[in-house]
Amino acid sequence: MKTTRNCLLKLVLAIAAGCSVAAQAALPSGWQHTQELNLGAPGLAKISLPVATLDAARHTLEDLRIYDAAGNELPFVISRPAPTPKAVQGAKSFQVSLNASTTVITLETGLNRPLDGVALETSAMDFIKPVRVEGSMDGQSWQRLVQGQPIFRQPYGSAQLHIKLPTGTWRWLRLTIDDQRSQPVPFTGARIFAATAETTPMEWHPASITERDENPGETRLTLNLGAANLDVAAVQIESDDPLFTRAVTVAVPQVTEDSIREHVLGHGTIYRIALENQPSSAELDIPLETHVPSRDLVLLIRNEDSPPLHITGVRVARRPVYLTFLAPQPGTFQLLTGNKSCAAPRYDLSALSADLKSVAVQDAVVSSLTENPDYHPPEALAGLEITGSALDITPWKFRKLIQTVRNGAQQLELDPDVLAHAQAGFGDLRIMHGSNQIPYVIQRTSINRILSLPFTLSNDPKNLKLSRWLVKLPKANLPLTRLTCSTTTPLFQRTITVSEELADERGETYRRQLGSATWVQTPGRKTSEFSLSLESVPQNDTLILETENGDNPPVQLDQFRGFYPASRLLFKTTANDTLHLYYGNLNTDAPRYDLALVAGELLAAEKSVATMGAEETLKKSAQTQNWAPGTGGIVFWGILAIVVIGLLVVISKLLPKPPEPKAG
Repeated sequence: MKTTRNCLLKLVLAIAAGCSVAAQAALPSGWQHTQELNLGAPGLAKISLPVATLDAARHTLEDLRIYDAAGNELPFVISRPAPTPKAVQGAKSFQVSLNASTTVITLETGLNRPLDGVALETSAMDFIKPVRVEGSMDGQSWQRLVQGQPIFRQPYGSAQLHIKLPTGTWRWLRLTIDDQRSQPVPFTGARIFAATAETTPMEWHPASITERDENPGETRLTLNLGAANLDVAAVQIESDDPLFTRAVTVAVPQVTEDSIREHVLGHGTIYRIALENQPSSAELDIPLETHVPSRDLVLLIRNEDSPPLHITGVRVARRPVYLTFLAPQPGTFQLLTGNKSCAAPRYDLSALSADLKSVAVQDAVVSSLTENPDYHPPEALAGLEITGSALDITPWKFRKLIQTVRNGAQQLELDPDVLAHAQAGFGDLRIMHGSNQIPYVIQRTSINRILSLPFTLSNDPKNLKLSRWLVKLPKANLPLTRLTCSTTTPLFQRTITVSEELADERGETYRRQLGSATWVQTPGRKTSEFSLSLESVPQNDTLILETENGDNPPVQLDQFRGFYPASRLLFKTTANDTLHLYYGNLNTDAPRYDLALVAGELLAAEKSVATMGAEETLKKSAQTQNWAPGTGGIVFWGILAIVVIGLLVVISKLLPKPPEPKAG
């Protein structure tokens, strides 16, 4: 009994002690998320932060905190390993010899340390050739390093002149380039790449494709990385197409002044090539080595006249982020994230003065994110006032009802009605809730929306050598940037111009050219689609395409399409609000909202897709009614009549008076 009583007493004391520690270890209420970190031994601990932790934290991890079981905040160090930039230098000597079917380049590396690559230099713009690389220490005995690796440059921008080599020390390199299938290429120099001494770890993660848009000659992919704040080393495109070369641009949405635009992070070339009598070679990675603060990444793949790639998936390689701290004892620690307003910590790191690079990464168990029980999570963008200042909307011509399905951040894409009737820079757009404005941010994307355009053949019977097509647009002032069409004519060369007919204030018509391009179609160089960039926004709703045929039969054109860039409004609202988008006021200035200060947060928030109803015409525009070109507006003719009457009065006063009749 006594033994049992003692055991019960110890158990009660242990529970009481645990409750006391728990009471002391109450977490600060300003942090939204917590994760448990379990360590089995005291001392200097180094852990790789989970992706979920990086995603929940702020951009530079300034809200990250770590607490022990007693509630003490512990200092820590964040490290982001990155590869050391490679040493690159020009070849010490460079000699070229031309043989019957090969070009042989012999170069002295000038390096006494290991190297792992060589890049050739040439001004040639259109070639593809296999190369064999051999290494030597004395210039006499040669060892094969690479066989059949392709080097190429294409006119539309894709290029691969860097040849990867097995890491090794070589005083001499000999490159034999196969010229059997094409003319030799003039190579003018080479750069040697030294191998890095240390390897930097990275982890591959799948990325989901949330949007795919086919623009003329280009595929645009929007990727969801699954988390923000990743240090992305490379992006890998997975495709089962057997043969291709593509230039790829990687971009990220970024807040710029008062709008969101796509910021280019890097460029690269992907390819899969199998040259005759050579092994197949492929490179599907685009190197980046950059921090990506957003969850979204944009890939622009240039197809030119080739069909789009069949893309089966995309992966990203990320560099780990390490947290190092001194654990006073083994046990459970709390990792906190999710404070939007705290300042970055400033720790006395003298206790962490050891060489942090030599600290081994521990296989610590980090739990999944949980909500801090003392924290009341706010709604998304809680610091943002939904309703702005009041506005008199009587000068606006048009409006559309905005339809939302749930509360929070919204994404609204502008349709052709709005694009045609709004100011060119969208300065007149207003989202209204009753008489009050709803702040918004403009997101300008690289997406091109497509419009199928009806057309008619309208040749001039007085000029049979001229072919003319009239292409009808759904609206005047539609900001088209490109026009495309197809043909069934197999052989021709034509210069095609696009113009429109406008009228001046006097009602006289004139031609305004919008663009011009030459289309060459031969049996060996057939393009399925002709693309012409427009230099100006059409002011009319009818485009005129013309080409001179000379003494040749006319070409047959079909399937006209117009392209315009997609622009979106990002804003916050509640689902039961009745909202309208007002536009069509050419005399107002662009609004200035404080929302621009949190545009990054709005961009990162999970957004619902809002839609618009039919266009409502609110009033006739005085400017359009009285000053539209070619209409001879009332105001114009009224002013002209007043001027003419005034001139007649002045002239009548200047004329000599007739002599008075003589009396009698």
